[in-house]
Amino acid sequence: MRRMGDSLRDRIEEYYATVPTLFSDVEEFGSLRLFVRGKPGAPYYGGPSHAQPIGNGTVDGVADGISADIARVRARQRELGVPEAFEWLAEAAPSLRSCIETAGLPVAQRPLMALDPHRKVGPQPVHPGITLRALSADDPALPAALALPRLAFAEEGTEVGSAGRKELSAAAEQLVADGTVATTRPAIHAGHKTLLAALAPDGTPLAVGHYHPANGTTEIGGIGTLPTARRQGLAAAVTAALAGHARDHGVSTVFLAYAEDAVARIYSRLGFRPAHSTLLIANQPARS
Repeated sequence: MRRMGDSLRDRIEEYYATVPTLFSDVEEFGSLRLFVRGKPGAPYYGGPSHAQPIGNGTVDGVADGISADIARVRARQRELGVPEAFEWLAEAAPSLRSCIETAGLPVAQRPLMALDPHRKVGPQPVHPGITLRALSADDPALPAALALPRLAFAEEGTEVGSAGRKELSAAAEQLVADGTVATTRPAIHAGHKTLLAALAPDGTPLAVGHYHPANGTTEIGGIGTLPTARRQGLAAAVTAALAGHARDHGVSTVFLAYAEDAVARIYSRLGFRPAHSTLLIANQPARS
């Protein structure tokens, strides 16, 4: 399939540089910037604790200088007690990967897909009684919706799994107790985070996803289905609903990442097309 153009690349690169600043402060180390959480609160994806190239070709310079910048960032991350995480658009800094790997960190590649700007995304069919809605900061389903991706990503794949409502309830209670729910509410209230769920008739979240908008662009992430509720089309329904919600709220560029071809086929049917790649440290926290 034909890839989308460089203007899309520019928007994604700008998004990667902008959206973490909604949740963090920025510290610069030569050719790299590190996002540092400035106050207690729910993190953006697996951070903010990750670093990325500043851009404008600054990374594609002298290898020794880049290696020194990487070492300084890693030292600062260790000082902060956060993972030594890096994430960047592959095409924006072609030489950074080899420098990161030389430093001893494993790099994984995650393909991106962007929604065709001319494609209207309609609602996807779900079983009777299931509803989809964006959750408010005070929604009673919020704790379980925040906990669900942990169960979904712990049992990878698309086959029906073992974790169900009992496990979801226990995980939700843990997130209430450790303060995660409380610290997420301000981001939802401010419009920095939209969390959308497919809910069973009794209000239990069966599938969730989220997006963080910035300057008319967003990445959809955290798409997960409760393992016992898989194979019902819920992930596709949540993805389509998120894309529609984002467009209805002024977002023109919608993209996402995927790890499995089976998932990519679902996104393709919704109108997403291949669009560049992102690189990240293989063992850094999941973006969820």
